Parts: sequence; structure tokens; C-alpha cells
Amino acid sequence: MADKFIRVKMDSKTVVYEERKDLELYGGRGLIDKILTDEVDPTCDALGTGNKLIVCVGLLNGTAAPASGRISVGCKSPLTGGAKEANAGGTAGAAFARLALKCIIIENAPAGDAWYILKVNKDGAVLLPGDKYVGLGTYATAERLMQDYGNKVSVMAIGPAGERGYKMASVQVSDPSGHTARAAGRGGVGAVMGSKRIKAIVLDTEGAKLEAEYADKEKFMEANRKFVEGIKGHPISGGGYPAMGTAAGVMGVNALGALPTKNFSDGRWDQAENISGETLAKNCSERGGRTGHACQPGCIIHCSNVYHGPDGKYLTSGLEYETIGLVGSNCLISNLDTVAKIDRMCDDIGIDTMDTGAAIAVAMESGKIAWGDDEAAIKLVQEIADGTEFGNIIGNGALAVGKRLGVKRIPVSKGQSFAAYDPRSLKGTGVTYATAQQGADHTCGNSLGTVEQVNPYDKAGQVELSTMLQVAFCMNDCTGMCLFNTFCTTEEPYLLALVNMFAGKFGGEWTVDRLMGLGVEAIALEKKFNEAAGVPKVDVPEFIRTEVLPSSGAVFDITDEELSQAIPF
Repeated sequence: MADKFIRVKMDSKTVVYEERKDLELYGGRGLIDKILTDEVDPTCDALGTGNKLIVCVGLLNGTAAPASGRISVGCKSPLTGGAKEANAGGTAGAAFARLALKCIIIENAPAGDAWYILKVNKDGAVLLPGDKYVGLGTYATAERLMQDYGNKVSVMAIGPAGERGYKMASVQVSDPSGHTARAAGRGGVGAVMGSKRIKAIVLDTEGAKLEAEYADKEKFMEANRKFVEGIKGHPISGGGYPAMGTAAGVMGVNALGALPTKNFSDGRWDQAENISGETLAKNCSERGGRTGHACQPGCIIHCSNVYHGPDGKYLTSGLEYETIGLVGSNCLISNLDTVAKIDRMCDDIGIDTMDTGAAIAVAMESGKIAWGDDEAAIKLVQEIADGTEFGNIIGNGALAVGKRLGVKRIPVSKGQSFAAYDPRSLKGTGVTYATAQQGADHTCGNSLGTVEQVNPYDKAGQVELSTMLQVAFCMNDCTGMCLFNTFCTTEEPYLLALVNMFAGKFGGEWTVDRLMGLGVEAIALEKKFNEAAGVPKVDVPEFIRTEVLPSSGAVFDITDEELSQAIPF
């Protein structure tokens, strides 16, 4: 795939193509970090003209590597104040490959109130009028864009939340069915897209031909076959996830005592079965939905789902564990259909489901609405869509809600909500929450898969574990592959297969150290950017240090001094 870049200058409304061979070995998160550190002032206003929105693919995009077409969206985050990369499945990454495109950089902002669509096809890129789509949810936006430009286009769109600059606004990506159910959700990337007055990016691949380039195609394909073998043979990526999706984790995390419950006041819930993967699979089977759904072309895991409501009609797609944990148990909502409805609303409004669930729970703790009140929770989310006074607050995340309502227990780090794992019962993930450059983000280094090797309740070894995971996860974010591909790379034959895939793709000598070096360099760039931006190196909410978690009897007892030893490069 050619290293073709598009630079969109919104002040002059011009589009310029660039060839960047110097960035050949940067992709996904690493490419975003490189552009941010080279081109963006870390002290800039995240929603001002100095910030840039970067949309790109990973190093293996367009190859035969499974699920290697994730799309990365990055910027200076209005939520965390630092470097941010959020990635999503869907069809956009595959469209980038067919269009021989690696990266789109959107900079500055136009004068006036007009909105725009960025349309890219094999002949070039152009800014088109977008006012008629303003105010629409992402589902309706994608539907109308497909009516206007063809039903095979890929769409990346913001909803009303992004238009208004809410700090937890997402960029929604169309899936193979055309639903904008795949989210680059975290850190407010949708707000930055809105600040550029871009309502949507339309990728039209008609007439475009995929032409992947390999230094040694035979070597790549041989290694790729081995890698695929590892993915299919793993009990999670080859078993639990195809059957139930990521919701397969609900009962296990509950048993561990790490399931967020009642605004992170407990880690175990006696109604967890009602929102479990087993319940999800049963509902899908009985109502005409499905599990084992692929969110992107080239996926062999099929962990997504198509979830229908009680009426048998489509409700949402990709109902994930994180959403279920933060909207469900964390809010004491035991009706999976309610969780699914809120998931659909969030995707349509263009907001992160995780930060939304955390914000609702903080509102419940304040007494604004009752615990477990399905209808009241739905109405709160509707307030975000409607832009009410409180909707404007909740749209900016759990920290904003907690400050407004005087709540002490606010589960955030660097302004971003915890994922659906209580850090007192999963301390390696807690180290990641506290020290990751992206804020509290499980995809920066989740220790859930290591609980049989490292005691998750004991602080011993957790800083070192998190550091290792942060590097490995970041490396994967540079490849453009789904994170779930890497379950098998804990076994040496499959990790070496990935190393050989890089040698086959790019040529030269590749080792495990060189591969992991992609993650090391990207994190080092983020640290440089964040230090200049004034983002704290360590951020731990006080309540997890002082409140004993009933499910495990644990507190988060890793000191700031110990945490400061994480990612020492």
C-alpha cells in the first residue's frame, strides 16, 4: 500500500496530497503520536485551530493479516488534555487500503458556520457542502450519505455530541451492514472533528483496486498462516468470543470481584447473569439477531453481534462487555435490552458508551435519578441528544457530572472514565489506568488475561506487568490489527509468526525487540507530548486507595512513587 497522505486545510478549504516515505514504519497509534509531536503545540486549545484531527491506518492494513483494517483517530484530547488515539472496526480501514491511503490530516478551521463532508475516491478528495446533515444522528447521517453517494461507501460521522464539542464525543464508523455501530469512542475525538466543521468522511472505493505491497510475499503468507492458526486455536479468540462476543467476560469478571457495580462501590453483583454473554447469545438466537458477527472485513474471530429488541427488530450491533459493565452493573441496570437501547442511542448521538455509563452512575450516586431506573437513565441520555442544560454537562463525562453534583467517588484518570474493571481487584489494569498516557484505558494494557500468572489482588509485580502490557498493546495499535488477535502471541511460535509477517511485509531483519520497539517509541512520543501539555504522570482517584472493595477486601495500595516507575523510557 502506498504511503499516501491527504492534508485538508479547513481555513482555505483545500486538499493536498503528500507522499511520506519517511513515515513508512509508523502506523496507527504510532503515526498519530509522531504527527502530534511534530506538528501540534501540546499547549494548544484542543477545540481550537491549533489542534489537528488525524485519521489513519496501521502498518498491516491492506495485507492478508486477519482483522488488520482498524481505523485510528487521534488528536490532542479535549477530555484528557494529552495525546489521544481511539481506534474502531468497521469498513473504513479496508476502504483506506483500496484507495491506497494511509492518513488524513485535518487542520485549522473554516470561517463561518458552514459544515462540510470530506469525500475521497480513487480520483482524489474534495470538500462538499454538509449543512443538510447537521443535527442528524450518525445512523441517519450514514443512511442519507449512502443515498447520495452509493450504498457501498464507508462512512465516518459525528453526531450532535461532536457538533456541540462534547468532551466524550465519538467518531462512528459504518460496519459491513452500513450501521454506524463501530466507535472510535474515547477522549473526545468526535469533538475535535466537529471543531473542524467536518460532519462526515465518505470513502468511495468504486473502481479502486487493492494492491498490497510485500517485500517477500511468500514469507509473509507462510507466517500469516501460522498466526491465523494461533488465533483460531486460542480458547477465547477461537471459542468464547465467537459464541458470545466480549460479553463472555461478564461472569468471569464478576467472579473475580472486578465487575464495576454501583459506581465502583463493589466488584460483584448478584444480578450479573441477567446481563451476561449467555443472556446476550440467548436473546440474539431467539429474536432473529446473531452472534459470531464480523465488525470488519477480514476478521476471523467474529466477536461482534447483531442485537434485536423484544419486537424482533434490529436494535444495535456490537454490544460489548465494556458497555454492559458500565451501563449495566455499574448503574444497577439488570435489563440487557435497556443496556442495548442506551448503546444504540450513544452510537447515534456520537458519544462514548463507557464514559456515558460512568457519568450516569455518578448522577445516580448524587440522587439525581434512582439506582437501576431504566427509564430515567434513558432520559438522561436523551438529554445529551437534546442539548439540555444537564445534557451539556453529562456530555462532557463523569468528571464534569461529579463536579457539578458534588460527588466524591468519580472513577476517572486524566479525566477519562475507568473501563469495566475495578482496579482494586485487577491491580495491573489499575496501574495502566493511573499511568497510561491515554488516560484510564483498558486497551492500553489490561491485565485480565494474566490473573493465573500474577495475583490480581496483590500489588507485587503489577507495575512491571502493566509496563510490559502497555508496550505490547501499543505495538498492536501500530499494526492496525484487532487487539484480540494478540491473545495467541503469549505463545512464542505465534509471536515469532508476527515478527516474520513484518519481515515479509517490510523487509530487513525483524526481531521481537524491534517489533516491541514500535510500542516503546510511540509511548515515548506520547510522554513527551503530555509532559509539555501539563498532563500528570500519575493520576489516581482517592476513593480506590481508601475504600475497601467488598468483593475482594482490597484497596489500591500501589503508591504514586511506585507507579512513577511504570513505562521508564
